[in-house]
Amino acid sequence: MGQIKNYRWIIVVLLFSATTINYLDRQIIGLLKPILEKEFVWTETDFARIVMAFTAAYALGLLVFGWLIDKIGTKAGYSFTIIFWSIAGMLHAVARSAFGFGLARIGLGLGEAGNYPAAVKTVAEWFPKKERALATGLFNAGTSIGVVVALILVPWILTSYGWQEVFWITGALGFVWLIFWLLLYDIPAKQKRLTAEELHHITSGQDQDENEAEKQPIKWIKLFTFPQTWAYITGKGLIDPIYWFFLFWLPSYFASTFNLDLKKPSLELMLIYTATTVGSIGGGYLSSWLIKRGWPTLKARKAVLLAFACLELSVITIQFADGVWAAVGLISFAVALHQAWATNVFTLPSDLFPKQAVSSVVGIGGMAGAVGGILFPILIGNLLDNYKAAGNIQAGYNIIFTICGFTYLVAWTIIHLLTRTPKVVELDELR
Repeated sequence: MGQIKNYRWIIVVLLFSATTINYLDRQIIGLLKPILEKEFVWTETDFARIVMAFTAAYALGLLVFGWLIDKIGTKAGYSFTIIFWSIAGMLHAVARSAFGFGLARIGLGLGEAGNYPAAVKTVAEWFPKKERALATGLFNAGTSIGVVVALILVPWILTSYGWQEVFWITGALGFVWLIFWLLLYDIPAKQKRLTAEELHHITSGQDQDENEAEKQPIKWIKLFTFPQTWAYITGKGLIDPIYWFFLFWLPSYFASTFNLDLKKPSLELMLIYTATTVGSIGGGYLSSWLIKRGWPTLKARKAVLLAFACLELSVITIQFADGVWAAVGLISFAVALHQAWATNVFTLPSDLFPKQAVSSVVGIGGMAGAVGGILFPILIGNLLDNYKAAGNIQAGYNIIFTICGFTYLVAWTIIHLLTRTPKVVELDELR
């Protein structure tokens, strides 16, 4: 194959596809929840524990894979992680109890944790700073497309086969992606399909220390001494659990509140998760646009984060929705705002750290988000079980939506205080 113009966007397509498969695989358990809880007699607390098993493994996996991908590189690291999670996804089909599903979710969580450290590091390698938020927004749109694909694919497989085949078929998709990754990916300096002009465009928009050819080791533990690391930990630790809630409990929320039949493709849920694509791409575009207009990088990121945090207060009004489509509209707006927020938070490691440390920082922050994802389901499971027993599960959901609405502003305030001095960590400081 000869040289190709704008090859970096082909790389984004690969990242988008992997992220789509990643979220397709993790979303299946939420869509199958009404079926599996009847077959295996789960309570809301049982399901919460299954979710917690995934998020606990995800937390550990983020820490390990963040370090590993910085160590062995994006090509090998991404290959390993997708093989790991695809096998774990397929093994759900042999589970026969809540404990068995918990074990399968642990494997899936460990493997899927490598996706974001690898993807964000790839963006740092392939894009100048002014384009990173847009590139991140584009691949991060795979989170919502993966869920939409699940909403279409899962009911079809269920109707044609059964729930076991859902896991076998979707788990195999990762191996299809792996073929294209191995054929098409390499770092810019080694990629023969890349034109000289595009290589110059990429490297000229990166910091000098990012372009050093020689791999320079960093002291991983030193990352915890920088407020920039704690700012990212805050952005992930407080907000990621909210998306876990949107991901795993929204199908059940609509089934219990509006009698939605999850055995059929759901237009309502498709619209909600499609809205996250708009937020992901739009949020990345907005901060990139401000940077191109001359705004300092960190100022642009924090400005759009504040705007999205204020708008996210609208999620509190979901409790006043008087019909399914009013709820769809409000939740669609809320999840779009979340993805717009998440896209800009994801760029912070590549904005504030040399690329040799990006995967490690992403892994540390992702671990914090997963820890929050372990704790938040405990609250959700207890609330929903108690209110379900009282015959008013809707009240439990209303409390959860209110908590979600205020958390973004709290997170932004802490991030702002930790990054009042817009200093970029130098590579020499990490040795």
